[in-house]
Amino acid sequence: MQEVVRAEVLKLLQAGIIYPISDSPWVSPTQVVPKKSGIIVVQNDKGEEVSTCLTSGWRVCIDYRKLNVVTRKDHFPLPFIDQVLERVSGHPFYCFLDGYSGYFQIEIAVEDQEKTTFTCPFGTYAYRRMPFGLCNAPQHSKDAC
Repeated sequence: MQEVVRAEVLKLLQAGIIYPISDSPWVSPTQVVPKKSGIIVVQNDKGEEVSTCLTSGWRVCIDYRKLNVVTRKDHFPLPFIDQVLERVSGHPFYCFLDGYSGYFQIEIAVEDQEKTTFTCPFGTYAYRRMPFGLCNAPQHSKDAC
């Protein structure tokens, strides 16, 4: 698991998405979770059909629950999926984006970057760009499109 974290930190450092930070009152922990790639139906030992998740590797996540509790929430709801599908129906092309990486397109104000501080066995870092897991990230990503 440490190698997964090391690789992710190096990738984000090289891309300029994170930077080392010496101290911050906003430090959040990291976790490594399975990356889900789909669901299939299989038979269990009793012959019953049950759904199970497929995994395709590991994802490094930052636990921003404490930050999210004290964050003022944006109260602009995302559209319902049926509204989105109605708006895109009939068009010849569709584009699907990975929201995890897509958030990295959104810059964070310099004065707010230290709030995204996270720690791992390889150091303490803060984000220059929007990480996955912040409570207002979906609204900001929708507004940025």
